[in-house]
Amino acid sequence: QVKLVESGGGLVQAGGSLRLSCLASGTGSIFSFNAMGWYRQTPENQRFLVASFPGGERIHYDDSVKGRFTISRDNAKNSMYLQMNKLKSEDTGVYYCGMDRFWGQGTQVTVSS
Repeated sequence: QVKLVESGGGLVQAGGSLRLSCLASGTGSIFSFNAMGWYRQTPENQRFLVASFPGGERIHYDDSVKGRFTISRDNAKNSMYLQMNKLKSEDTGVYYCGMDRFWGQGTQVTVSS
């Protein structure tokens, strides 16, 4: 059974950085997934795509995070990452990793202004 576990969230001041990790288990390789990405759920319970590998080696970023966030993955570690720099208060939310139809439990990111 596939399980995704996020980590790395926390409380940070505006302008700071965090690195989120998503560890996949129960699968031979994360490259077996067609698509994977990071999503943010706002306090208003809206969930939207922040960054993703939509297929192959393509990378997509939401305009709000371009130039600040970097998505990456390491097949050897069955992990996907989100490096978040120059954080803003509007980046606050619960961050979920998703791989095809599988989801993690989320990790809270709070950016104080």
